[in-house]
Amino acid sequence: MMKKHLIAVSLSSLFSVTAIAQSLQGQVVDTNGQPVSGANIELHGIHGTQTADANGQFFYPQVREGKVELHVSAPGFAHKSVRLDVQSQGLADLRIVLLDTSIEVVDVTASPFHASAIESALPVTVLSGDRLRNKQASTLGDTLAGEVGVHSNFHGSVASTPIIRGLDGPRVLISQNGLDAGDASRVGPDHAVSAEASTATQIEVLRGPATLFYGSGAIGGVVNVVDNRVPTDSQTRGEWLLERESVNNQKLASFNLNTGTDRVAIHADGYWRESDDYHSAGPAEQFAEPSSSSQVKNSAAESQGYTLGASYLLDNGYLGLAFGRLDREYGIPGHSHGEEDVAVFADMQQDRVQLISELRFEQGLINTLNLKMAYTDYQHEEIEEGLVGTKFANDSKEARIEFLHNEILGWHGGLSLHYKRSDFSAVGNEAFTPPSVTDSLALAVMEERHFGPVLAQFGARIERTTLTTDELRFPLGVVHDEHDHNAETGDLIIRRFDADHEFDPYSLSLGLVWDFQEGYNLGLSLSHSQRAPSASELLSFGPHIGTGSFEVGALFQLYEDEEGHASLGLTDKAIDLETANNIDLTLRKFNGDVGFILNAFYNQIDNYYYQQATSLLADSGHGHDHDHDHDHGHGEGELPVYLFAQDDVLLHGFESQVFWQFLPSWKLSLQGDYVRARLQDGGDLPRTPPLRLGANLSYQSQAISADVGLTRYFSQDKTAQLETETDGYTLLDANLTYHLSLGSHDLALYIKGHNLMDEEARPHTSFLKHLAPLPGRSVALGIRGYF
Repeated sequence: MMKKHLIAVSLSSLFSVTAIAQSLQGQVVDTNGQPVSGANIELHGIHGTQTADANGQFFYPQVREGKVELHVSAPGFAHKSVRLDVQSQGLADLRIVLLDTSIEVVDVTASPFHASAIESALPVTVLSGDRLRNKQASTLGDTLAGEVGVHSNFHGSVASTPIIRGLDGPRVLISQNGLDAGDASRVGPDHAVSAEASTATQIEVLRGPATLFYGSGAIGGVVNVVDNRVPTDSQTRGEWLLERESVNNQKLASFNLNTGTDRVAIHADGYWRESDDYHSAGPAEQFAEPSSSSQVKNSAAESQGYTLGASYLLDNGYLGLAFGRLDREYGIPGHSHGEEDVAVFADMQQDRVQLISELRFEQGLINTLNLKMAYTDYQHEEIEEGLVGTKFANDSKEARIEFLHNEILGWHGGLSLHYKRSDFSAVGNEAFTPPSVTDSLALAVMEERHFGPVLAQFGARIERTTLTTDELRFPLGVVHDEHDHNAETGDLIIRRFDADHEFDPYSLSLGLVWDFQEGYNLGLSLSHSQRAPSASELLSFGPHIGTGSFEVGALFQLYEDEEGHASLGLTDKAIDLETANNIDLTLRKFNGDVGFILNAFYNQIDNYYYQQATSLLADSGHGHDHDHDHDHGHGEGELPVYLFAQDDVLLHGFESQVFWQFLPSWKLSLQGDYVRARLQDGGDLPRTPPLRLGANLSYQSQAISADVGLTRYFSQDKTAQLETETDGYTLLDANLTYHLSLGSHDLALYIKGHNLMDEEARPHTSFLKHLAPLPGRSVALGIRGYF
């Protein structure tokens, strides 16, 4: 009995909800002393948000005695953190002055800390509101392709994924509401991302290592797609959209709806998109005759999805559950066997259940308990001539719980426990990676504290990752040396192995933000991050037609005999963790009509996994049965072999943004980014984005918003072995929107133009740049409604 009593006392000290009766009231004003109505005031650690009234005033009837921190934000103003010492009599007549800014400031929801473009030590970008709707495309990569530091590995408008500072694939985590999207997009560029932009409320990009929050799969950055599938309030509001685009005859319809009662919140959203093969500005195939077709074959797509969610609203938080369904059918451009073009398409389905809860406590050690869980059932089939050639499936489970504590010696933060399991399989002719199971369990600590004008943030994470398979296949005879013309034809022999690997990556991070002068700050981020190799990087051995290559994992090694003939065998080298040491330095000016964000970064990655060209060729796997002989000549169906090798690499570069509000309704924005990605001992990494410079002129009034943007992509001549150079190109885009109100309903009629100069544009980052350039001139018409 005494033991139970002690446990009860301990739990009550952690999660006490007793209210304390000190009050806090004040006013939010601008630099001219005018009230800022509608400002949001959040009491840090309590997360109780107040909205300033028409006079800029707010009131908290109950706050705890002692030191507290307010976070104040409003559109058109820089966010501000205010530290206060609440005495027993409370605080009254508090006056908070906000600085106006030309920089759009939106909070990042994925971070347990307050983070935005002007507050974070780690560079972030957030797309939301009308800006998100104007930029949304059929794929996540193409939606974000114009953001600073972000490019797309453009794959024929059907499966493009984001590239952050030259890194993509398993180094960039795609998440949905803070949890892994659970698809197969990081296995190959021809696999579509399951997260949908048309029903999202905002998309967050964390540039640079974000492993503390997300795990070792975020060593290069994170793209977090945020939606309201688990609603946090029952306010009735909604949005709908209809759009038609010319270049691919795309039709899009989507909606969002949030409603409920005092205690129950309900959410529903859905979308439908259909498009035909698109047309490029010139011949689709590089170096083809000018009269050749501009149609990019096999680039049509159709997709639809819906989400239903509900939450129970508590006095101190909420508990919610949502179910989402996604169906997508899309062509796979560039899929060919020898000289023959084959119409191959992917049929993708995903079911996702997500649980999110947040509970807040006003007293005790723990002030917030966050819980996120997701189960995802994903599969897609690659279908050729009505038959399933390859089937990919990923059954994933993930859970993260965060314990955020009240202030301890001035520090805010907490602990995170994170579990993830991925059961991945690929079966069929082009199953280049065997079925495998990846488990990870991690513990992380994250803390921050203000030291006068300096905000310090630090974190640490330790992780245990295991990768197992009992179907590792090593087909003897399918790979041969392209210089060995005497290779003999023989029966294909398949050796099978078990593989069981265990890794213990850890991450450390230190960030500082120094407000050295009003309206200016300097950010510094230092991080040490480790990553275990993915299943495809380690275990692959098979044809990947989407990239036109035969992929071989790091468990294998290239050997040469006395005559110089190359062959593959199991490696005798250690399988090492990829280790990144990253420095980010950011200078910001965020006050007044002129603002800027200047960032420089340096990233050294040891034991970097990348695909290295070999002198070997392999059969594509088509037209053969494993019981028959294989043709080892240099004829139809053979693919170049790329081996995942490890090497030390350096990536460094810059990102810059300048904003000038030269008139109340007019703003000029300039941006540029560049990354140099090379092997430490000499040589360049493949598909590195080129230097890019852009300018955007925007106009905003009550009824009309418009912008025109010009972006120059420079040529890329720093190429890897067997990689070709890429010419530069210039893109001109424009948007025009007319806003009107019909009672409680707001409408926006818009027209969007892309590549208005009809420029032939082949992104260097694309595996299909020679077959699938960017779409040519395109115009889209649409209408959005809000209520």
